[in-house]
Amino acid sequence: MKKFLAIYLGSGEKMKNWKPDEATMKQGMEAWMKWATDNAASIVDQGSPLGKTKRIDRGGISDTKNELGAWTIVQAESQEAAAKLFENHPHFTIFPGERVEVMECLPMPKM
Repeated sequence: MKKFLAIYLGSGEKMKNWKPDEATMKQGMEAWMKWATDNAASIVDQGSPLGKTKRIDRGGISDTKNELGAWTIVQAESQEAAAKLFENHPHFTIFPGERVEVMECLPMPKM
């Protein structure tokens, strides 16, 4: 099976303006855990939320913003099969996330 990196994305503005009550947070976390349980055979690494970002380039190191919120690694026969795992995911059905992007983890070229 191939491995795929899933990146959870959403705008900072949408997150900043989201003020969930305790019941909504509980519902969201329960739904996320159900998703993880239902897809346990496909999850290689549950991943984690992501913190603030530093950009490193020839000009040095600086603070930057992006829409990355969290990541997960799954395994599947194809990219389409991996993507289907995230249909109706709580990231964007309950929480204010906007999308999940899925890309194949390719093998490192031999040197």
